[in-house]
Amino acid sequence: MKSKKCAQDSSVTISRVMLPEDANSAGIVHGGVIMKEIDNAAGVTAVRHTRKICVTASIDRLDFHKPAFIGNLLTIKAGINYTGKTSMEIGARIETEDLMTGVRTHLASAYLTFVALGEDKRPVKVSPLRLVTKEDFRRNSEALARKELRLSEKKKEYECQMDNSKC
Repeated sequence: MKSKKCAQDSSVTISRVMLPEDANSAGIVHGGVIMKEIDNAAGVTAVRHTRKICVTASIDRLDFHKPAFIGNLLTIKAGINYTGKTSMEIGARIETEDLMTGVRTHLASAYLTFVALGEDKRPVKVSPLRLVTKEDFRRNSEALARKELRLSEKKKEYECQMDNSKC
């Protein structure tokens, strides 16, 4: 089995200034632009952990608490919370900074599931995650709870498809 890596080995912080082409006519950055940056940061984290091609399997609920504006510095901090057999949950914290005032705002948080692929583009095993800090253990425990919830929801969806009376 591959050696275990800790979350700090693959975590990333990516920042980018929001420009006029990222926003609507009111100067508010499009949610899709922010989602792309989240997916990019999480993808880099997944690849750093596995050293394989990784693809997005899902994004859990994403709520925008505040808007981002043209000229804001958008920063995404991403790190691995959990590794399964072929998948990983990656957490992302998204912040904006008004560069003129220095005020930082928590914009959103997201959890993404990535799958590692082999040369044949099929899922491959990922290195287990080595939990080191109390924060690592907390994030891993919360990720396991989210995984159970996702699996429960998937089961409900499947049962609903099989028998519409359960919907």
